[in-house]
Amino acid sequence: RETDLVARLGGDEFAIVLAAAPDAESSATSLARRLLQAVAAPYEIEGHEINVGTSIGIALLPEHGPDLDRAVKNADLALYKAKSQGRNAYCLFDPSIAAAAELQHSLETDLRTALAQDEFEMHYHPIVALATMETISVEGLIRWRHPKRGLLPPADFIPLAEDSGLINTIGEWVLRKACSDALNWPAHVKVALNLSPLQFRVGHLADIVSKALTETGMPPQRLELEITESVLLESSSENLEALHRLRDKGITIVLDDFGTGYSSLSYLRTFPFDRIKIDRSFIQELAVSTECAAIVSAVASLGRGLHVDTVAEGIETEDQLLLARASGCTQAQGFLFGTPCPAPELDFRTSRLSKRDGEAA
Repeated sequence: RETDLVARLGGDEFAIVLAAAPDAESSATSLARRLLQAVAAPYEIEGHEINVGTSIGIALLPEHGPDLDRAVKNADLALYKAKSQGRNAYCLFDPSIAAAAELQHSLETDLRTALAQDEFEMHYHPIVALATMETISVEGLIRWRHPKRGLLPPADFIPLAEDSGLINTIGEWVLRKACSDALNWPAHVKVALNLSPLQFRVGHLADIVSKALTETGMPPQRLELEITESVLLESSSENLEALHRLRDKGITIVLDDFGTGYSSLSYLRTFPFDRIKIDRSFIQELAVSTECAAIVSAVASLGRGLHVDTVAEGIETEDQLLLARASGCTQAQGFLFGTPCPAPELDFRTSRLSKRDGEAA
């Protein structure tokens, strides 16, 4: 309307100030829906169809701010909430959004001192060979023992570490700690660690890994590095070069969460992975979904053809274990073999499974 204001804040960010209306919330959300529909309409530029998406955050005055500055900040918080929910959506500010943002800021501050305060620890989860039920590898999983919030899983702070740029420092600590712990295990047991795509951006990941192996005395043949296909999506040529350097040192390279991306099969041609981990979403449906069973069997067959081990992730029941073995998977991991635990609690004896508590005997 002529009474409203549209302004470009910079880059691809815009602000719309609506003049007073009888029902401000209804007016704002109605406009947001019309904007989303209008912007989503395809554009033709030089014979190419271009699709543009947008995300919208909404704040009301005076409900969501005593002044315009606070209202704009709260609208910005709602905008990022809309983005986190899948984009191409709008979100109306709610006090819980500000509380979550404040908590995240507090966590980031605490995260910056966590290493100095020795608050991180490693837990380990076994991977067993289905032919012998022997532990052949152990996946290292970082935990944060927060002084106020208790023991936090990686999902609660690793995304924050990536956003804040702390992932490289934390990743180096994980590497050294896991290699040091593994030296106390049987010589045939490897340690597997997850790599964030952001760790490749430093440009000298292979040198960082080599330094950690040298400092700890860990043989490279006992280290496994797990990546997802997103590593190959970003700057693939540089990342591929880093992966080849790591593999040339004798390090095992594992493709994690296989089957959840868009181009998993093409990546098997791109790089000679040593192991494929079949995503747990397929394993959990093995007993009830013929489609999942067919996919797991196909991936296991593909692994045999490529001479690559296949790991069934997320094994929680003996039925799933039997079906994974029948499908042709060579290795397995899941709560049926025990929950992640500190290094001193690891048991490397051949697994005798307890159906009820999921712990290795």
